[in-house]
Amino acid sequence: MRQLPPLNALRVFEVAARTGSYAAAASELGLTHGAVSRHVATLEAWLGQKLFRKDGRRMVATPIAAMFADEVAHAFDRVARAAEACGRPATRRILRVSAPTSFAMRWLIPRLDRFHGAYPQTEVVISTVSTVLEDLRGGFDVAIRRGTARGEAWPHYRVAPVLEDVDTLIMSPALFEQRPIRQPADIEGHALLASETRPGDWIDWLDAAGLSHRAGQPRQTFDHFFITRQAVEDGLGIGIGPLPMLAIDIAAGRLMTPLPEIRVRRTGYVALVPDHAGKTSVLGSFVDWLASEGENAMPRMMPSPPAA
Repeated sequence: MRQLPPLNALRVFEVAARTGSYAAAASELGLTHGAVSRHVATLEAWLGQKLFRKDGRRMVATPIAAMFADEVAHAFDRVARAAEACGRPATRRILRVSAPTSFAMRWLIPRLDRFHGAYPQTEVVISTVSTVLEDLRGGFDVAIRRGTARGEAWPHYRVAPVLEDVDTLIMSPALFEQRPIRQPADIEGHALLASETRPGDWIDWLDAAGLSHRAGQPRQTFDHFFITRQAVEDGLGIGIGPLPMLAIDIAAGRLMTPLPEIRVRRTGYVALVPDHAGKTSVLGSFVDWLASEGENAMPRMMPSPPAA
């Protein structure tokens, strides 16, 4: 008979080593911090050596434990692929996706019906992070982040480009009717709405528009872009918005782009899949679907403002 270590403890150990944190492992597995510690201690007793060392407030895998965890992850991947191949076709699969809040709300979630239509047995569970630079921690199958698609920028992840991103001026159609903006100078007197999570948006757009930085023009800054977007929709001022992420709001008539030809190109979004994740058909199909949706989004994103 095979002399296998306790499999439940092995599973907990792999997650703790991968996430680099007992707390993150506990969150991913739905356990307490103490339960994670006990499972690791059980495996250490079986192996006869320590697997983690204390580094400040964190427990870090020893070099040999890190190599062992990598082999365990590959073994789990093989088991998962075999289970998928042998599983019942009707078995429901869960895909965990981590994405920035605005990206999830304004771009990903409104499109998910199309993915579910093609893959009805896959449930996409989305968790959001407050900024696009949020650490890649916790349990997920795919993470969406802003960044380059170059592999060296994301060690330990497989990277696929998802969506290009440009900024342009946005305002509500009602405010346009009251005080139209048909050329850059027409922003005079409008309140400039900005976001702490998107610093420099106005400076870059004003540079692209050939305007001074308008230090004396009234401004209001909110802590997150989705609040700024709502304030723009409510007609409280004008803002700088990312496209094509706001395409659904523009198509629905909630927002408009009065000067769509003035654009500031931004770093786009990429999909990140951990190297240890198995290359399942569902995971590959979801990443391919994201890329396809991103390609189709750009051409139709900028309707012109109403004629004078």
